[in-house]
Amino acid sequence: MKKREFIELKGKSAEELTHKMEEMKDKLHSLKMDLAAGKVKNVREINIIKKDIARILTVLNNQ
Repeated sequence: MKKREFIELKGKSAEELTHKMEEMKDKLHSLKMDLAAGKVKNVREINIIKKDIARILTVLNNQ
């Protein structure tokens, strides 16, 4: 997530942020399952999604 995207997150409502966070959590769960099965090529994507979820939580807690 780039700085511009983070600034855009600040302008969204809490409901939109919660929905986006749930989508990212689902994606993270599926990536973890694929990692265990040996299907994931880009392991770094898991860390990126975790950081994006943390950014969304930060914005939610500051609202």
